[in-house]
This record gives sequence, C-alpha cells and structure tokens, in this order.
Amino acid sequence: MTATFFGQFDLASLSLWLFWGFFALLIFYIQRENMREGYPLEDDDGRAAANQGLFPLPGDKTFRLPHGRGELTVPSGQNPDRTDLALEKTAAGNGFPFQPTGDPMVDGVGPASWAPRRDVPELDGHGHPKIVPMAATEHFVVAAGRDPRGLPVQAGDHEIVGRISDMWIDEPEQLVRYLEIELSAPWGAGKRLVPMTFARIKSDRVKIRSIFGKHFAGVPQHASPRQVTLLEEDKIAGYYAGGTLYASEERLEPQLG
Repeated sequence: MTATFFGQFDLASLSLWLFWGFFALLIFYIQRENMREGYPLEDDDGRAAANQGLFPLPGDKTFRLPHGRGELTVPSGQNPDRTDLALEKTAAGNGFPFQPTGDPMVDGVGPASWAPRRDVPELDGHGHPKIVPMAATEHFVVAAGRDPRGLPVQAGDHEIVGRISDMWIDEPEQLVRYLEIELSAPWGAGKRLVPMTFARIKSDRVKIRSIFGKHFAGVPQHASPRQVTLLEEDKIAGYYAGGTLYASEERLEPQLG
C-alpha cells in the first residue's frame, strides 16, 4: 500500500489555477454587466465607433421597476442619447472640443448639458416622491442656521430678481435640495428652483453667482408645484452650471485666481 491516489499531482497548484480561472470569468461577467448602458460606443458624429473594445455586448436583461413603474430592458431599451445638439466641430478629427452654435444655456450643451432621464420624480422606499416643498409637509422645521424664506435673491450681476418662497426637502436624506424663488415681474414670472449648492445664504439676501438677472426667466420650470422629476432636475442643474461659464463673455476668457 505504498501508492497514493494523486501520485505527484499538486493540489495547491490546481487550487491556484482554479482561482485565477474564476477571477478571469468574474471580470468578464462584471465588465459585460457594466455595458448595459452607454454601449455600443459611438464616435463624435454619432456613428458606431470602430473600436468597440474587447468585450461583446451582453444579452438583454429585463428589470421589474418598483412601485408600479413597469419594466426596463437593457441594453436595447436604454434611454436614447440626445442627437439635436447645437454644436459644431473645431477640428476634423475626433477628440477635439466642440463649440456651441446657439445659446448654450438654452440648448443644454457644454457645462449646461443634461441627460434625457425619465420624466418622473425620484421615489423613496415607500413609493413617495423624495423631494417635496416644506409647504407640503409638516415633518420639517428649520432648527439651525438661517431660514432663507423671505430673503431677496441677488443674481451674479447684483440685480435683485425675487424672493425665496420655500425650501424643497429631500425627506429620506433630511436635507435641503432646492430653494424656491418667486420671481419679480421684470425678471420673469412664476417660480423657479435653484439647487442648494448654487446658492449662498447671507444674513440679508441669498446670492446666486452663476447666472445674471436676465437669465432667471430662462431657468427650466418644474411642471408640478409639489414635485420635481429626474429630467427637470437635470435641466435645472445644467442651466445654473452652464451659467458659470456662459453667463458672460468675460467668463469665457482665461481666469487667474
């Protein structure tokens, strides 16, 4: 009984090679799952790119969306990209910057760009809109810091364009996402939202540096007074972000800090 079952077979080496094989398959699987949105790759003109990469597209997978929002099949059912962009090339080859051909803040290009997200509000775990105005809920009060409601709104050119009429709260996260502005007559009509990150609350005013008084009438509006959709959020944020560069021609020039 001197013979052994495995003889000179190295079990440690087998275990190592099995691990490397599993790891390679895991990377292959994860990379293909990562390609369910944004693929196949396109060049600057919207045509299929010549180099699609090492990994093939995954097969369709259907996800059942919560709270009765239907189903989503990807990659074939992914949101289509925007194709009506007011941009033109600055060079013949790919990879060079594009320049706007119209009003970039209105056209939503460059820093003002937005993605075609679903035109529905983001929901919490119970199926209710996450972001709601304080006027629509009794669960929140301003417990610390300055309450901006009623303060005048000062644009980047120092014009007073209206007053803060409400704050929009992310209920699950318990923080302020937007300030609501009631515009004065010379600067537009109705209400507009400004992301909290673009506003600076002072003791006597709320300062919004990124855009000027003349731009507030063009801020994308939200359709419902009680909720804001994912698409509306993207357009609103893109407009204020675009103003950081495009609100004035002086901002297009190199800046020394």
